[in-house]
Amino acid sequence: MSTSSFTNKVALVTGGTSGIGKATAIALAAAGAKVVLSGRREPEGNAVVAEITAAGDTASFFKADASVESEIAALVAFTVEKYGRLDLAFNNAGVELAAPVSDATYADYQRVFDLNVWGVLASMKHEIPALLAAGGGAIVNTSSALGLIGMPGVSIYTASKHAVEGLSKAAALEVAKQKIRVNTVAPAVIETEMFNRFADSSEKREYMAAMHPVGHFGQPDDIARAVLYLLDPANTFLTGTHLVVDGGLTAQ
Repeated sequence: MSTSSFTNKVALVTGGTSGIGKATAIALAAAGAKVVLSGRREPEGNAVVAEITAAGDTASFFKADASVESEIAALVAFTVEKYGRLDLAFNNAGVELAAPVSDATYADYQRVFDLNVWGVLASMKHEIPALLAAGGGAIVNTSSALGLIGMPGVSIYTASKHAVEGLSKAAALEVAKQKIRVNTVAPAVIETEMFNRFADSSEKREYMAAMHPVGHFGQPDDIARAVLYLLDPANTFLTGTHLVVDGGLTAQ
């Protein structure tokens, strides 16, 4: 991947205040892109921008809840106004939930699907016209290894990530002839704040680490590198698919 592929490109990252989103925003900026990152936590978002600008790269923060369409529309409008265009988007905002089918509630379903599925759909809805205005571009949506397989005890979350996979494939087909590519990245367990909330005991951590043939969890930078590969403007033939980064989990 050539760093120059991203020079002067404008990239948008939702869920960019920590974890995978933060790592990807930093990597995109280091590769030459002008980055707008968003999230609901303004102090954390501003801290990421400060880290990026301290390295001599370009970034801005815009506070937005990805499950609220009007805020996503405002985010895209801010990006275009601030940097003149939109070339790349990483729709990463999401929420976890550990609960079996027997404990499912409509409130839990709505909370997870509003952000994990509607948030991705609303983001693409407003990003695609901006990408078209720039002559094309690329979108990556955060799925999960659980968007490809099943796992007991995480039924609603698993369903939401299966939905992201189908939604992304359909969107890719809708815009394939308009020079816009849509793909997903599908991580397994990555050590982030979300994971630490999910695995709240040493027993859970040991069990989940053992699920991965490599014997350990992934890191946010592992996913950032994969996202940059999918977003790279040189990869013009890569659309409608997923890149699994899971330590061998789904190969079993």
